[in-house]
Amino acid sequence: MKCKVEKTKNANEVKLEITIEAEKFEDGIKKVYFQNAKYFNIPGFRKGKAPQAIVEKYYGKEIFYEDAFNDIVPAELEKAVEENNIDVVSRPDIDVKQMEKGKDLIFTAVFQTKPEAILGQYKGIEIPKIEYNVTDKDVEHELSHMQEHNSRLITVEDRPVEKGDTVIIDFEGFVGGKPFEGGKAENHELEIGSNTFIPGFEDQIIGMKNDEEKDINVKFPDEYFSKDLAGKDATFKVKLHEIKKKELPTLDDEFAKDVSEFDTLDELKKDIKTKLEEQSAENQKMETEDAVIKEVCKNVKVDIPSGMIELEVEDMLKNIETRLSYQGLKLDQYLKIIGKTEDEIKKEYEPQAKEAITSRLMLEAVIKAEKIEATEDEIVAKMKEMAKNYGKAEDDEEFLNNKNVRKYIKSGIESEKALDFLVKNAKVKANKKEDKKENKKEDKKA
Repeated sequence: MKCKVEKTKNANEVKLEITIEAEKFEDGIKKVYFQNAKYFNIPGFRKGKAPQAIVEKYYGKEIFYEDAFNDIVPAELEKAVEENNIDVVSRPDIDVKQMEKGKDLIFTAVFQTKPEAILGQYKGIEIPKIEYNVTDKDVEHELSHMQEHNSRLITVEDRPVEKGDTVIIDFEGFVGGKPFEGGKAENHELEIGSNTFIPGFEDQIIGMKNDEEKDINVKFPDEYFSKDLAGKDATFKVKLHEIKKKELPTLDDEFAKDVSEFDTLDELKKDIKTKLEEQSAENQKMETEDAVIKEVCKNVKVDIPSGMIELEVEDMLKNIETRLSYQGLKLDQYLKIIGKTEDEIKKEYEPQAKEAITSRLMLEAVIKAEKIEATEDEIVAKMKEMAKNYGKAEDDEEFLNNKNVRKYIKSGIESEKALDFLVKNAKVKANKKEDKKENKKEDKKA
């Protein structure tokens, strides 16, 4: 393979002209022929037994060109990019110059390349003070969640439905006097006040008694996911079977023993407070880092290539797909529910993608400016930790010597160091309450 590299007229773009030897292209054609021979049915030959030359004569000599190209080129492109140290951030725009049996395969590939961020002020920037103080009220709030989680439902016979009750109902919905798909259920459990049903439905259940039947009139929201029902009036015929109320456990030492490893409620409260303080410290750290990144990025100049944004958005969509899969949903189903197309979602995520890319490029520029480096000991320690998390032995040589993993770990460590550097060099502005306290102190001293 021969590779010629040249810059194009566009910034952050490079053009590769690649020549692959005729013999290698011919081998690729043969490989594709053997992979697909079984599918060809040519008169005079048993299916899949026609020689390559006969198949090419019958279908045209170009029959295997495209598949051979797709089989050979990706690896050759990857090799060319690596050998020439090109930091590509887009898919290639390929233009075939010559593709013919007996001749070299020649094509060009235009890549967008990673831009370099130009830093403005990044030391001594001002950020607001971010602070979380855990109060007794926060602890009580967490305890109430635990109390709710450990509650039980008991049947009520002597009164009608109240807000907060859970009811067992049958219902069937009608629009224009006709039942609609998905509008019927039997022995459906519904918590009154949960707002999980159509607006107005749950409120009209309040006051009903056991075995009572009632017509409930509602209107579907204009933005309802089913366009056939959106904005339309509906009537639900409802029968109430059972009323249940929530019974909360008493907050005492016995409760603490039941829900935790502690013997007293005071011990449980102390543990809750400790965990909330740890979480608050982590939130404070993350929000402070985010604030620093945003302020520094305001002073950064960078021209982000379109292909880089496109790939970033696609990664975001893959993350969404992964999260949806945990809920048993696919992306196309989710898009149908929210009434949007994939292109619309991609457009919406572009600003977020640009922010994420700018942040990464800014940190890389800080790493370069401040000569920040990850030590070998730091890299190895992090790789051993990762190996353990992946169920591998800490001394797994193949894993520890993996260039891509090392590169990823090194980049991560250096980015963390750069972020720590920015936070340490930022000026934290005191909030107004603290300013008043300081002023009072000064007044007293005076």
